[in-house]
Amino acid sequence: MEALFGGSFDPVHIGHLVVAEAVGEALQLAVRFLPAREQPFKRAVHLAAPEQRAGMLGLAVTGNPRFRVERIELDLPAPSYTVRTLRALAEREPGNRFALLLGADAARDLSSWFEVEALPALADVVVCARPGASLPRHPAITRVVEAPAIDVSASMIRERVARGRSIRYLVPEAVREYIAANGLYR
Repeated sequence: MEALFGGSFDPVHIGHLVVAEAVGEALQLAVRFLPAREQPFKRAVHLAAPEQRAGMLGLAVTGNPRFRVERIELDLPAPSYTVRTLRALAEREPGNRFALLLGADAARDLSSWFEVEALPALADVVVCARPGASLPRHPAITRVVEAPAIDVSASMIRERVARGRSIRYLVPEAVREYIAANGLYR
């Protein structure tokens, strides 16, 4: 079993990495970061292209043997529906079961997900909870794992870049350099 951690990652930041490390350690699983080609709930928000977001993820996970980037959604039709992704992975890797990692915010929206009723047959749904945060309830959720709360978001990083402010230590250094070199978020 491996964990799948999906999202826009526009850009990936230390909050993503800390949560993935904590949950991977708690579950004793490798973690595949799954950049969405186009998230159905955030269609207008993606500022970096899917390949750029996947590239930044690749830079961010370098050096951590538990982490890797899973690019399957980049080849699937948009929008990126989780059940389609899980079905494509099951077809490519028959017999491999996955743990789908969700933040509490994403878990709150589970009822509105495309074909949500199919999720439990395809993956174990694990919610990453922040200490003291309220947890959503949904029949698809099989486990809750506590992860550290780090007050950083991709939108905050994009805003800082747009204003010419530093993002050092909010993203891995290689990601900061990539953003600067490619003129992203300005």
